[in-house]
Amino acid sequence: MHMLFITATRLGDAVISTGILAELLRRHPGVRITIACGPVPAELFSHVPGLERILIMEKQPYDLHWLKLWKACVGQRWDITVDLRGSATTLLLRSGRRLIMRGGRRPGRRIEHLAALLGQTPPPLPTLWSSETERAQALALIPPTQQVVALGPTANWTGKIWPVERHIALWQAIRATYPQARPAIFYGPGTQEAGLARPLLDALPDALDMGGRFTLTQTAALLARCALYVGNDSGLMHMAAAAGTPTLGLFGPSRASEYAPAGPRAHWIAAPGPEGEAPIAGLSIETVTSAALALLKENAA
Repeated sequence: MHMLFITATRLGDAVISTGILAELLRRHPGVRITIACGPVPAELFSHVPGLERILIMEKQPYDLHWLKLWKACVGQRWDITVDLRGSATTLLLRSGRRLIMRGGRRPGRRIEHLAALLGQTPPPLPTLWSSETERAQALALIPPTQQVVALGPTANWTGKIWPVERHIALWQAIRATYPQARPAIFYGPGTQEAGLARPLLDALPDALDMGGRFTLTQTAALLARCALYVGNDSGLMHMAAAAGTPTLGLFGPSRASEYAPAGPRAHWIAAPGPEGEAPIAGLSIETVTSAALALLKENAA
């Protein structure tokens, strides 16, 4: 049995899509799967059970990336094709069951829109896959005796970034209550992400630097070892929630009603004001600190 799964170009959307992917794998044990996605989230799927190949879709002029994908897939007879991008591609392939996400962006939680393709209520939660070796490496870096609190100071645009001095104040409040805790700074690859994380790394010299050099699946294993994740609305926030880490997502001008983190211990808070317009600077240190400490206390019980 063969399945084609076409998912997102952005990391956060790709993480959200793993919930229905995991549910399809549960419903069809032994299925062989081909995943088509953008280059940024591709590593996320490297340990999916039954994976045959990952097709990386690089955007090309005149939408030629869709033609390239069709050429890569047309020789296969597919039992199931899933297209979360709403293209016509799967309609031009030999396929049994087709699941196509229609309608573009719309109000309501993205995770619920995806689950509607399967008629699944409540929606299946996102799932991350890592290897035994990666989990062992994460255990060595973050042993059970160490309480590590992850901070995610970056995002894909500045409007979503809670000021770095507030991350510092948050950490000072956490350490005052949990003096043995240690911070870990998570951020993505590239100079822009490193530049956004650098002020926090400089301010917290004992922090674990968890950015840049790890693959997405290694990062997933590391996040799963953390006692708490606090960070801006970003792909890493979605990964932390999917990893089962107690997660506190920080929202300003982005919409929590659409992209709140989803996971067994996922929470979020938003700056006061109209959704989609509220400046994240309106989210106070006191509000975030209170929520973070409550999550640490709840999950330490």
